[in-house]
Amino acid sequence: MESEVNGILVAAHELKAPLSLLRQLAFSMDLASDQKDLKRIQNQMVGVSDRALRQVQDLTKIARLDDGLFEMEPVSVRAVCDEVTEELRYLFRFNHRNLDIDYRNRARLVVANRELLYSVVYNFCLNAMNYSSEETRSELTLQDKNGCVRLDVRDFGPALPMDVWKSLKKGWIEKPTSIAMRPGSSGLGLYIASKFSQYMNANVGAVRHRDGTSFFVELPVSKQASLF
Repeated sequence: MESEVNGILVAAHELKAPLSLLRQLAFSMDLASDQKDLKRIQNQMVGVSDRALRQVQDLTKIARLDDGLFEMEPVSVRAVCDEVTEELRYLFRFNHRNLDIDYRNRARLVVANRELLYSVVYNFCLNAMNYSSEETRSELTLQDKNGCVRLDVRDFGPALPMDVWKSLKKGWIEKPTSIAMRPGSSGLGLYIASKFSQYMNANVGAVRHRDGTSFFVELPVSKQASLF
């Protein structure tokens, strides 16, 4: 019961943050110097609200995973990554961040649910953006590995706490977890990615580096790919 309550508190805290930011941005509209400045603030508000809505929608999906509504099918993993990076392009550019993309995989189709896979990639990339800078570049990589396509998203932030790394090594995060060493990171986002990966029978985990962390998911290659 205590663990469940702590998870709810973490989720509530993370969902409170964008609401507070929206409030600050609303007040700043009165200080806008011209229409260009006002448009910039409005774009920020739309972006913040879109990301908050996505997290709420993802939490709703977690509650419905047992209903069997999310069918598994052959999915183009590169196409999903392209869509995610295109959606986040403005956010990375606005925050003066860079995301390098390296597709090395020969297998193009994986067994997944497109909607859930999109959320996994989105949460990994958004997490990485918080831990890159103008001097460092986040990296998204696809490569073939042991009959799977492995998707890695690398950041250059503080070390991932050992307990979170061990949870991911087991294959999942049991509840939303605050990450003290990574205050800008979304423990809620990692929880969502973990739950969706588990549902898709995909292996999820993290690699701790001296200068950051790589979060990864390994997706089974679709046998349909052999037809092509």
